[in-house]
Amino acid sequence: MGRTSIFLLSAAATMLAGTMPALSAWQPQKPIEFVATAGPGGGTDNLARAVQNIITKHKLTEQPIVVVNKGGGSGAEGYVYGKASAGDPYKVIFGTSNAWQQPLVSKVAFNYTDLTPVAAMAQDEFLLWVKQDAPYKNAGDYLKAAGSGEFKMGGAQSKDTDEVLTRMIEKAGKVKLTYIPFKSGAETAVQLAGGHLDSHVNNPSESLGQWRGGTQRPLCVFSPKRLPQGAKVTATEGWGDVPTCVEQGLDIKQYEQPRTVWLPGKVTPDQAAFYVDLMKKVQSTPEWKDYIEKTSQVDTFLTGAEFDKFIKEDLEHVKQVAGEQGWLVK
Repeated sequence: MGRTSIFLLSAAATMLAGTMPALSAWQPQKPIEFVATAGPGGGTDNLARAVQNIITKHKLTEQPIVVVNKGGGSGAEGYVYGKASAGDPYKVIFGTSNAWQQPLVSKVAFNYTDLTPVAAMAQDEFLLWVKQDAPYKNAGDYLKAAGSGEFKMGGAQSKDTDEVLTRMIEKAGKVKLTYIPFKSGAETAVQLAGGHLDSHVNNPSESLGQWRGGTQRPLCVFSPKRLPQGAKVTATEGWGDVPTCVEQGLDIKQYEQPRTVWLPGKVTPDQAAFYVDLMKKVQSTPEWKDYIEKTSQVDTFLTGAEFDKFIKEDLEHVKQVAGEQGWLVK
């Protein structure tokens, strides 16, 4: 082969290399399972299904996605399932801070370190909800009524974020509340509408339909400032019309819940990076922005070292409350 031929072949190879994509990073080759660590209709389930719908609509992966609910044991079922699926990048676990809080307060067969963190995608607010026809008009009235006898407070799961907040309300309001756990915020809302509870502390999305339908209403939000107004939920009110709890004499300035995404342990860095990038793409869509606005959440994205720092700081806060309640696992 002459020098000219060698030169031409070399030039052609260089041009071809410039037009061909680099060796592609990991991509899923079979269906993906989204595991919601709560029952249907709750905030965790809503997040998993919102992300599924966005990915499907925008064709962010070629593989189909199915959502399954594994909310048993206050969500432990889903995390144990993730732990047992070590090395499987086709199981994506959706949860909250219960991923690291549960092993602190309950004897469960997992720790958050058994999983691979992907991201915290949002901070969900909490509100104090009562029946629509309840006689109290604000948190001050509620605390006075609760002080005269035991009130039934509902929440999603046991020794989790809802019960932690309930115990904080007891301490701040100097009242005693009987906490009754359910599988999800959606189930809790149904129980309040049926008159089986006096109150609950659902996230906005979990009681949106009930507020709109006139079976329950929020007294206050556990936030340092009122929520963004957004669209009206009822004919006359939206999220921005709900007073803060501090405004109404319940001195808990802020309480939020992160919405988190995990993979099983022992997945490869490329596999984890695929899902971090996928969730970032989800957050860039108009549908995600609409989901955040309708559910009145705070849009965020923590991954890597930032996510790890957040977890460790939250663990210190939970240890304090759990220690006061005698919940810490010995």
